Amino acid sequence: MQPRWLSFAPFIFLGLWSGGYAVAKIGLQYAEPMTLLAVRYACVIAIMLVIFAIIRPPLPKAPAEWMHLSIVGVLIQTVYFALCWLAFRDGVAAGTVALIMSLQPILVALIAPTWTKEHVGWLRWVGLALGLIGTAFVIIAKSGVAPPSMIGLFYCAIGLLGITTGTLWEKRFGKQHHPVTANLIGYGAGLLGVLPFMLTLETMQIDWTWQFSAALFYLVIGNSVIAVGLLLAMIRAGDVSSVSSLFFMIPPLAAFLAWLLLGEIMPVTAWAGIAVAAVGVYIATRKNKVSS
Repeated sequence: MQPRWLSFAPFIFLGLWSGGYAVAKIGLQYAEPMTLLAVRYACVIAIMLVIFAIIRPPLPKAPAEWMHLSIVGVLIQTVYFALCWLAFRDGVAAGTVALIMSLQPILVALIAPTWTKEHVGWLRWVGLALGLIGTAFVIIAKSGVAPPSMIGLFYCAIGLLGITTGTLWEKRFGKQHHPVTANLIGYGAGLLGVLPFMLTLETMQIDWTWQFSAALFYLVIGNSVIAVGLLLAMIRAGDVSSVSSLFFMIPPLAAFLAWLLLGEIMPVTAWAGIAVAAVGVYIATRKNKVSS
């Protein structure tokens, strides 16, 4: 039986993860992408080490378990986050990045049946399609006329492959490790993956304003500690396609939060797309015997 708090996890995850797009753009005004990620991961590791010393959760018993946790960490923390933030740096709008990342459930749904031996029924495909249509409508309605850079779109594509592969890898090989243990190893691997790029490609200069400090706090506590922990818990508790379909709600929520935090205006007509995406998420994530 699943713990009761897990029923609230999707709502908390969606809010925290969606806000990360706008908050990351704020933080990147004061630090370079890899430098900001390295500081973020170092802070998370420090927090996890303190918690680990207090509660002393068990460590993985086999070398293969260490390897799988590290692979997931690199795929999500290094590949996904680093490439998304490089796309921000090269002029891709937060809404565009969110839209491209919302394609993840489609890739997961295509790969999951052979990767994790799950069955994806036709109702879920309908839900995924509606979610994509609604999300695309939202982003198109609020997008500007300036096209994103090709290198930025390339970064987005690699980041998409990173989060997709990381989700599937966690579902296929992930064990019931304590979340503190899993996060400590995952973020350690992610930090090791980011450091070479920071040391060789960036100046490592940070403008320590209160805005940067607030953004860093959100990215560390909200995104890294809480949201990622909830994501891994939901992946372990439910089937991977249902968890991934939550990502369809991220673009409209990210656009709304970007309006609140950055003043990015979302047209009134975009709310129709939000409604379509919400219906798609409901269809794709609900448990229905007809679809199985």
